[in-house]
Amino acid sequence: MYKVKVNNEFQYELEQQGSALSLAGKPLQIDFSDQENGATHVIYNHKSFNTELVSMDVIEKTCVIKVNGNTYSIQVEDQFDQLLKQLGLDNLAANKVLEIKAPMPGLVLNVMIAVDQEVAKGDNLLILEAMKMENILKSTTAGVVKKIWVKQGDKVEKNQILIQFK
Repeated sequence: MYKVKVNNEFQYELEQQGSALSLAGKPLQIDFSDQENGATHVIYNHKSFNTELVSMDVIEKTCVIKVNGNTYSIQVEDQFDQLLKQLGLDNLAANKVLEIKAPMPGLVLNVMIAVDQEVAKGDNLLILEAMKMENILKSTTAGVVKKIWVKQGDKVEKNQILIQFK
């Protein structure tokens, strides 16, 4: 059984047995055909839908689809994800990074965050110039900035600690 969450609001239970699908225990009858531009035309309950896959992350088991012009975020949990959650082991893969180190020697051009600021994974932290190229260092984790060890104009060495998280 798969648990499918749409837009972090609606949750559905989808079961697959061979090629047959059921939604919340009821058989699901869907007719679809692929279109030229990567879209798919779907008929469900005598209604027509034009769908398109916008993006997909296989590792995170998420995707974004567009249905008749409306965008939906989809998150899927399979039986293994559900078992890990049941055993309390679902967050083991989320490694907590406590510090960001310089990937190479360089010059700090700009620090884009402040102490006690909350950052999300992927947020820009600082700009490091190395070999006449500007490199934006991004956060590899979500967290709160505990300490910033560098300031604009500082020269740093490889593996030097730049930022610590709480």
